[in-house]
Amino acid sequence: MPRLTDARKELRRAQIAEAAVRCFGRSGLERTSIADITAESGLSAGSIYVHYRNKAELVQAAARAALAERAAIIGEWTAGDTPPHPDELPARLVAGKDPAAARVAVQTWGEATTDPAIRAIVVDMIDELRAMLHDCVVAWLVKVEHHEPAEAGRLATPIAERVTALYLAELLRVALHPPAEGTPS
Repeated sequence: MPRLTDARKELRRAQIAEAAVRCFGRSGLERTSIADITAESGLSAGSIYVHYRNKAELVQAAARAALAERAAIIGEWTAGDTPPHPDELPARLVAGKDPAAARVAVQTWGEATTDPAIRAIVVDMIDELRAMLHDCVVAWLVKVEHHEPAEAGRLATPIAERVTALYLAELLRVALHPPAEGTPS
């Protein structure tokens, strides 16, 4: 049997995680089985278990992929000459967000209330998001509002807390009320 290269392993892991997100978005975390993910991905159950030990690992992979996507966007804003105003960040972060992915996020939050492994994932993801938003707000305060970096760091903390909370609320809105076809989110 040929060995998978690292690149091929990562592609396979992404294929499985994407199939899991589609299943979670359609049926929910609780009602989605590994058999559902197997059918959706077109792979064997054995192949799924080679890459992920259980459903919690798939949830974590999906959360990491979503965070990486947001991190890339926030990183571009932070590095830019004119980072967006903090009040714009929540709406910008959900712009074009797939409602199925938003539903998976909300379902994951629900699972986090009773499953310690999922709770750890959610807390970690929100903490990482808050830190990235903090950096973006600091960049805005320094580059646009012309604050000193130390003062900007201090001022950014409560703003990043508020932006994080508003983003999570916007994500819930997208999950519950997805935009109609052809309309901007």
